[in-house]
Amino acid sequence: MSAHSTGLPAAVLGTGQTHHVARRTDVSMAGLCREAIDAAMTDAGVGWDDIDAVIVGKAPDLFEGVMMPELMMADALGAVGKPLLRVHTAGSVGGSTAVVAASHIQSGRYRRVLAVAWEKQSESNAMWALSLPVPFTAPVGAGAGGYFAPHVRSYIRTTGAPEHVGAMVAVKDRLNGSINPHAHLKQPDLTVDKVLQGQMLWDPIRFDETCPSSDGACAIVLGDAEAAEAVESTGRNVAWVHATALRTEPGTYAFRNYRNPQAGRDAAAALWAEAGITNPAEEIDAAEIYVPFSWFEPMWLENLGFCEEGEGWRMTESGATARDGSLPVNPSGGVLCSNPIGASGMLRFAEAARQVMGRADEHQVPGARKALGHAYGGGSQYFSMWVVGTDRRERHS
Repeated sequence: MSAHSTGLPAAVLGTGQTHHVARRTDVSMAGLCREAIDAAMTDAGVGWDDIDAVIVGKAPDLFEGVMMPELMMADALGAVGKPLLRVHTAGSVGGSTAVVAASHIQSGRYRRVLAVAWEKQSESNAMWALSLPVPFTAPVGAGAGGYFAPHVRSYIRTTGAPEHVGAMVAVKDRLNGSINPHAHLKQPDLTVDKVLQGQMLWDPIRFDETCPSSDGACAIVLGDAEAAEAVESTGRNVAWVHATALRTEPGTYAFRNYRNPQAGRDAAAALWAEAGITNPAEEIDAAEIYVPFSWFEPMWLENLGFCEEGEGWRMTESGATARDGSLPVNPSGGVLCSNPIGASGMLRFAEAARQVMGRADEHQVPGARKALGHAYGGGSQYFSMWVVGTDRRERHS
């Protein structure tokens, strides 16, 4: 698959997020979003007059029981009198929203764009929402965990991965989350033995190997070259967007590979080609990968091309994906520590940007100059990714 130009340069000027918790009864959805928006705009050093358009994303409305909340939230989102667009690609929507926002800059139409994603899972029941019968589709019946557990079993069976690998991911990410002030779950004392002794929820996924249900929001301010250079002139880094990719596939078709979906492989191939990356495992300094269940780390390492098929679990087991490893994966704690579904993908993209801007606080990977943000959604159907870097990468048509 050949690389292609995505237009004019774009960069992340600033990011913001809430403190993710199980229930935010003190604020409405609008208030939740404004916390993240205000933080992002402060980080970017911009005011409302600087924002030309607003792009929002969230998971299905049934998850919260509020239809098209962006309409009543337009004022709080700062979108009155400005273009307001909502993106929806299931659980990957946060990432897709960031990609769409970047494309608005790359088109040359806007100078600065605000991207916002959120979820208040406490206001509804995602398990119930995910279990509704859908015409012409096999019912899930047991939420996301029940749907993905057979894929994990298939991965373990076909690769021979030992059961402790999933527990290792859970321990690593919860340890990372324990030093992230925004993370929902903080379990610095979790051990592999404790994970393996925990309750089995959906065989082979145990209690501590699954993500929480969180209330939270994330916001990103993106800008064009002139806006980015204005930030850099103050001595602060921006995160230049080196490449983006979106791919989709049906939830069910003959010979579909649920362990290693074609759409994910295609998106990754296009992403690396556009970014000029030939060896992702060596050239990426930090990766924020959408891992809602611990076993998806080795599965997505293979899907993204960081290693050969069947070798992902060995990469994880070796310690390569630890915060001090050769490829730190989810130094923020990832989805296993915070999961406001609509915002989870954007959090991966924002955390990747924070790494290359040198603003990741306690979980900063030393010397990170190029990072991956990744999200997936639906039945591993929707994939969104970007590569961001400290250095501007010139594009050629």
